[in-house]
This record gives sequence, C-alpha cells and structure tokens, in this order.
Amino acid sequence: MAQNVKVCEVEPKIKETMRKFKFRKEKNNAAVILKIDMENMTVVLDEEIEDCTMDDLQNELPDHQPRFVVYSYCYNHDDGRVSYPLCFIFVSPIGCKPEMQMMYAGSKNGLVQELDVTKIFEVRNTEELTEEWLKQKLSFFR
Repeated sequence: MAQNVKVCEVEPKIKETMRKFKFRKEKNNAAVILKIDMENMTVVLDEEIEDCTMDDLQNELPDHQPRFVVYSYCYNHDDGRVSYPLCFIFVSPIGCKPEMQMMYAGSKNGLVQELDVTKIFEVRNTEELTEEWLKQKLSFFR
C-alpha cells in the first residue's frame, strides 16, 4: 500500500494565513502565493495579493520557478449565483530546474491536504493563467 511521503514541511504561519484567507469578507479576487525555501525544505509565504485579476497574477509569478497559488475567485454562475471558490493552482513552468520541479511536485499533495482545498489545477506555463482558463476549469464543479 502506497503512503504519502512528506517532502517539505509547511511553515506554521501559513496555516494561520490560510485560515484568515478562507474566511475573508472582501468580495474581490485575491491570491496567496507560496514557494519552497529550498534550504529549509519548508513551504513559505511568497506573497499575498488583494484585488488581483488573473493577468495580475500571471505578472507576479516567476517564469522559470514553480509556485503554489491559492486563488479566491469571484465566480458568476450562469444562473446568476455568485460564489467564491478557493482554487489551488500548481504552477510548474517548463524549463525550471528538475530538482525544483520534483521538490514542488512531491510537496503538492501534502500541501493540498493541509490546506484543505478541493479545486486543484495545474499549469506548465504562466501564460495559461487566464480568466477563460479558470472559468473553463471551474465549470466542471457546477
């Protein structure tokens, strides 16, 4: 029977940051960007962004380094309802160092479990991160 191997620890303050992020009252799009501190083998906070579009997010992410993004999105459903799903996006650009890709890929599942998120997506190029892409991904969860 296969077991999850924890590659990196999650910095304790990430859990508090995410708890506050999940229960925020603002009605705009926002993101928490996480990265791995390679020296300490720990997932740490890279940046928090309020009121950001997918284009803004795209511009904040490095082109050749992986990142974990938790994105709170104001989603307008076809029937008029509005929801604010938390989307976990694993950004793993083509061309980044293989050991870095392996470290992030190996840490993803444990992080997803710890953060308790259910909408999990992955992109290999930051240019893929568009509002149309996200809407298409979220349409699966209707």
